[in-house]
Amino acid sequence: MLAVESTEHVTIDPSILYFGTPVVLVSTTGADGRPNLAPLSSIFWLGHTAVIGVGARSQTAINLRATGGAVLNLPSVDQVSAVDRIALTTGRDPVSARKASVGYRYEPDKFGRAGLTPVASDTVSAPRAGECPVQLEGHVVDVHPLREDDPLAAGSILAVEIAVSRVHVHESIRLAGSAHRIDPDRWRPLIMSFQQFYGLGDRVLPSRLSTIDEEWYR
Repeated sequence: MLAVESTEHVTIDPSILYFGTPVVLVSTTGADGRPNLAPLSSIFWLGHTAVIGVGARSQTAINLRATGGAVLNLPSVDQVSAVDRIALTTGRDPVSARKASVGYRYEPDKFGRAGLTPVASDTVSAPRAGECPVQLEGHVVDVHPLREDDPLAAGSILAVEIAVSRVHVHESIRLAGSAHRIDPDRWRPLIMSFQQFYGLGDRVLPSRLSTIDEEWYR
């Protein structure tokens, strides 16, 4: 007999809540002009504003505050090895004791380590990652420290609002016959779920929302 999966709920306390979000390679430049590239999976969008979560002491956070610009590079499943090559690396020197304890090491050339090509951006100083099918240039609008009511965590995590100023996509994922739309059947973003990489499967059901012209949201 086939086992019947239980639908009973139990109470748990996960240390992270990465149920499934796109992987983003955030490229920034420091006050000295040196580029940095960092993977993250804490991101969501509202209109043309992206909100990312970063560690306040990370090189990414330092660069965002110093120069105010970034590129949110969205890799596809084809770039998973590039993303994984810069895991456990940091642009900060010296490496913090906390990160060093789990194997992080200093890497001054994240693009080289990842094997990705830096490409000049149009509206920000940070370079784009040429191989990533989607690249969103943007400027920092505001920085919000989180968990201010927790004495142990106060000031350690930031939610950063980024206004997207330019969108670049590979022609291969653009919807045929459209100037500004992406074909979701051809776009295969890399997904992070509980520290593991995944890709999208096939569409499971046509959405009723798709009856609304995408331009209605502009």
